[in-house]
This record gives sequence, C-alpha cells and structure tokens, in this order.
Amino acid sequence: MSLEPTPLLALDLTGTFAFGLNGALTAVRAARLDVVGVVVLGMITALGGGIIRDVLIDSLPPATLMDWRYYTLAAIGGLIAFALSKYLRRIGTAITVLDAIGLSTFAVIGSSKALAAGLGVAPAILLGVVTAVGGGTIRDTLVRQIPSVLRSDLYAIPALVGAAVTVATAETGLYGLPAELGATTICFVIRMLGVRYGLNAPEPFETRGRGGARGRDTQ
Repeated sequence: MSLEPTPLLALDLTGTFAFGLNGALTAVRAARLDVVGVVVLGMITALGGGIIRDVLIDSLPPATLMDWRYYTLAAIGGLIAFALSKYLRRIGTAITVLDAIGLSTFAVIGSSKALAAGLGVAPAILLGVVTAVGGGTIRDTLVRQIPSVLRSDLYAIPALVGAAVTVATAETGLYGLPAELGATTICFVIRMLGVRYGLNAPEPFETRGRGGARGRDTQ
C-alpha cells in the first residue's frame, strides 16, 4: 500500500481514475478499438508514467502494480469511458479538471520519489514530468498520433513547474506536506489557466497562424 500522506494519496487515486477515463476516451476518439483495447490504453495512460519512473530509479516492482487500488481505478475509468463515451463528452470540463488534478499530483509525487531515490535536481524534475505525461505519450504512440503533450495547450509546462517547485522546496529544506500541496496547486492553476484561455507553449515562427495545427486532446 502507498505510504503517501492521506491528502496526496486521495489526489493520486483521483488522478489515476481520471487519467484512465480520459486516456480511454482519447483512445475511443482516435481509433476503433474493442473494450479490451480501450481499457488497456486507459490503464497505460494512468499507470505508464509511474512505471517508467520506477523502472528508471530501480524501484521494482513498480508501486502502481503493488497497490490494487491504482490499477483497479485505472481499469474502472477505462470501462466507464468505453460504455459511456457518448455521454461523457457533455461533461468534458469536469473530466479536464480531474485530469489536471492527476497531472499535478503525478508531477509532484514523481519528483519526490526521484529525490528519495537519490537523484539530483535536474533528473528529479525530469522524472516528475515523465510521471505526469509518460502514460499519455505511450498511448498516443500506440494509436499512431503525435503525442498530445507536444501539441496541446499548456500541459507539460505545468508539470515541469510543479516538479521544479517540489525539488526547490526540498533543496531549501522546506519540503513537507504543505509544500507538496502548494506545488500541486501551482501546477493545477497553470494547467487550468491554459485550458481557460487557450494558452500554448511557444512554437516555431513559420508554423504560427496555421489553422488546425494543435489539438486539444490531453493525457
């Protein structure tokens, strides 16, 4: 079982469910898959980033495979997406909010675990981002799409900021549950501002102004 503080654990489990749901919805939209394919892609979205992180820091078996709550919630999210995809489109905003919670929590927890494994500042920040966006990147690759993290409104940048704040507080001796929740909140707010105002990361000058260049699917 996870040893994370209760507030972070609750956010982590919520994010796992949301990633499974949103990841499966993206799979439904992107490819004609049966129920097994949709659920598998939802689970990959929810668990893939954490598994990559744990493999890289040699923390095996991966934490999300040792705690039944994570893979169960990911599978439930995928099943709900498969069964109710037509109706879930109507509550897209709520799903985006849950997804942003997952992004924020995964970035913070990912960088925290990297620090605990003895990694330095830059690798810890990198693994925080990988934890947050890795699963969605694998999903998009499997359905032959450019990973949404590379073309969507602010997604990787909030994860980067959340991971950086987490590492900064640890390096200055301020780390603890309040700092973790603060970093999670900062990441969440940046992500939602990106959604609200359609903000994007800078792109090459020659591509600016081309219609349809960016999608809105997220991890």
